[in-house]
Order: sequence, then C-alpha cells, then structure tokens
Amino acid sequence: MASYLNVLLVTANVGSLFDNLGEIERDWLREFYKTVHRHQPRFIALHCQEVGGKDYELNMDHVEMFFRNILFSEEMKDFDRACVYVDKDFKIKNNFTALGSMYFIHKSLKQIYHYDFKVKEFKAVSGRNIHLGSLDSSATLEKERFSKNFWPDVGFKWSRKGYMRTRWIIHNRGFDLVNVHLFHDVSNIVACRTSPSVYSGNREKAFRYIINRLSDNRYTPLPFFMFGDFNFRLDTRSLVQALCSSAEIKTVKKGTSNEEEKMIYKEKDSDHKLVLRIEKKVFEYQHQAAFREENGKAFLKYDKEIDRYNDVIGEEEIQFPPSYPYSEDYSQPTQFINTRCPAWCDRVLLSHSARHIIHRGEEGESGVIYDTLGSNVCMGDHKPVFMFFGLKTNGH
Repeated sequence: MASYLNVLLVTANVGSLFDNLGEIERDWLREFYKTVHRHQPRFIALHCQEVGGKDYELNMDHVEMFFRNILFSEEMKDFDRACVYVDKDFKIKNNFTALGSMYFIHKSLKQIYHYDFKVKEFKAVSGRNIHLGSLDSSATLEKERFSKNFWPDVGFKWSRKGYMRTRWIIHNRGFDLVNVHLFHDVSNIVACRTSPSVYSGNREKAFRYIINRLSDNRYTPLPFFMFGDFNFRLDTRSLVQALCSSAEIKTVKKGTSNEEEKMIYKEKDSDHKLVLRIEKKVFEYQHQAAFREENGKAFLKYDKEIDRYNDVIGEEEIQFPPSYPYSEDYSQPTQFINTRCPAWCDRVLLSHSARHIIHRGEEGESGVIYDTLGSNVCMGDHKPVFMFFGLKTNGH
C-alpha cells in the first residue's frame, strides 16, 4: 500500500515586496512561516517571480539577503537540506528572468534526489545548495527566457519572462516542478477589443512552448506541477459587456488619431453615475467590492483562459478571491487597486498524471488545500497562492 508525505507548493510574485521594503516584507515572511508551521510539510517548494522588483538593479543586494534570511531562519531550522536558485544577474539581458526557486527538505525525509540535467541522472540532495547569478552553470536546473521572436506581429515589448524547471524523486516518486512567469496585459483597452484577447494568445504560445519542452524526447516525461504568475486574466470583453449592459458608453480618442484613449460607461438614468472607466492602465469599476463577495465566485465564469489547456493540465477548485491587483498601502490589505481588472493570475497547475499521485485524504483528514497566503495582510500587489497535499510515495 502506497504511503504519502506532506508537500507545500507556494507561488509568489514578490516584485512589490522589494519595491516596498519594510513592513510588507516582515508580514510576508510571517505569513509564510505561519503556513509552514500550520501544515507541517516535509518538502516545500517556493517559486518567486519578479525578484528584485521594478528597480531590480538597485535591489539585487537585498534579494540575496531575503533568500538567505529564509534559508537560515529559526522557523526553517528543521529543514536541514535546501536548494536555492535565484536568477539575479540582470547584466546578461538575453537570459535574465528575475525568477527565484527555493526547495526545503525536512530532516525526517530520507530518500530525496534531484536531477542533473547535464549527466542525465539523479543525485542525492545533501546540505544547503545556493545558486545565485545567471544560473547557466547550474546542472540541477533548466532555465529559459522566452525568445523575443515569439511575437513579431503585435509590437510586444520583450520582457524578462520565462521559466525554471527542476526534477525530483522523493521516496521513489518522480516529478517536475516548474516556476513560470507569463506575459501581462499591456493595455486594458486592447484587452477589451476581442474575446479572447490578443494577450491571451501571446500567453498560450509561451505556455505551449513550456509544455513541449516538458514532454520532448530529451528526458523521460514525468508528472509535473507548474506554479507561478501565469498572468491569466478574465475575458475582459465579455465581462465588461455584462457589467455595463444597461450603461451608456463614451469613447475618448487620443488627439486627432482614431486610437481609443478612454472608455467611460455611465448609467442611463438622470444621474448618469459612473459605472466603469477604462484606460490603458486604469480599470475603475464602481462596485469593486463584488470581486471579494463569496471570494469572487460570480466572476469565475469569465476565467476562461485556463480552459485552453484542459488537454494537458488540471487545477484544484478555486475558492479564494482574485490574487491580483491589490493595494500596496499597508492599511488596505484587501483593497484592489484600479489599474487592472481583478484576476486569478497566480496559480498552481498540475499535469493529469500528477493528479494520480496526490493523496486526497480520508475521513477526518484535510486532503488538498488550495488557497492564498495573507488574505487579510498586505503582501504587495499579488497574494501568494499555495497548494498543500499528500504526495503518494513508494517507500517510507
């Protein structure tokens, strides 16, 4: 009979954490440690995106301190082995992804191996292995920045998005862990033009590229968990049509051009109250609180982007509010800001084969938990998302 061990997967876009060092960072760490303490996992994977924030050139010294502080903290003392990979060499512009991945192994876990992609064999994990820089020489990691020629037709600015992959065997159970950061919506107005949006198509190209890399013939395919900032957005065109079905629309053009600069929706009654205002980086909906009611359940029907990948991945049921975009004001931890339409950008996805190696729990057990960290605490503009579960193993 197969046994199981507890695993915690966490994804966190930490960009605004480094842009607002201080109280947010302290609360972020406290919430992370609380989650570890509450669930008592024996293996932890923490995937970070936007390491260093917008001012990464200035913040990189603190990046190293941040990861080392977690690694050697009192709260993590029972994890006697670890692997840390932080892509922090921004001077190598063609390769820089600003991704960081941390893996913690509890002292009670005996049989764990990670894969050496260069010699194509698994090796036992020992000690604390810290890899900082471009990571090109890290044999136990596969890292890639998405090529700039993915999107020659939409004038998309080449950004530092990409993925990292590690491969593991724990108690004779093999799997891949993939840290992902896909492309955002550049303009709310452009996102409204078509359903699905052009940005959704960009993300699909990158997503399918990763899937192809995970399943090509270089290595034996294994079950995989992909968790990161996928930047999945709600179907904005359909959503706006539903929110503003009884409103009048006024379109403001940019100068003498035909390019839309603003879309303003007002009630048709005598008061003409503002319902929604959309600009390139403005999504001001007057009833924003609706996205928090019942954890935003009413809006999940517009979360269609993930449906494109049902052939290769699955996901636990979402029962938490959108993970982005939150106020970075310390006093407003649950308030969305009016820059983008709230969406479930941060996710933990898994291959269909990975679903078969998850222990679903028996009567009296919690089973799988899929939720956010720090729901009532300021964690930056993204709420970290975690998945806690029992991994079926073939050993003790």
